[in-house]
Amino acid sequence: MNAYRLGEFEEIVLLTVAILEGEAYGVSIVEEIETRLSRAVSLGAMQTVLKRLEEKSLVKSEFGEATKVRGGKRKRLYEITLSGKQLLEQTKAQRISLWNAIPKPLIEFC
Repeated sequence: MNAYRLGEFEEIVLLTVAILEGEAYGVSIVEEIETRLSRAVSLGAMQTVLKRLEEKSLVKSEFGEATKVRGGKRKRLYEITLSGKQLLEQTKAQRISLWNAIPKPLIEFC
């Protein structure tokens, strides 16, 4: 499978790119994370992670069309790759395995 391991923020960003299905760009990803997780995210940190994910071939990007709303500036749109989807599935399976390994009385206590 994939040799990459995701950090927590990388995983969150990759999941969010998958959620936004073709509408993922820096600001939309930040807004989605802030809304869903009540977690403040800087655009600079987001851009750094997106670049890293793209270097690992977990996401790919292309420029969208220029719009008047953005003063003619084009958005860089991100899309999760097959490798990114496979890594998310692997990560999910690992998390579920860990949750399932917690003794039942401990889960009930929580």
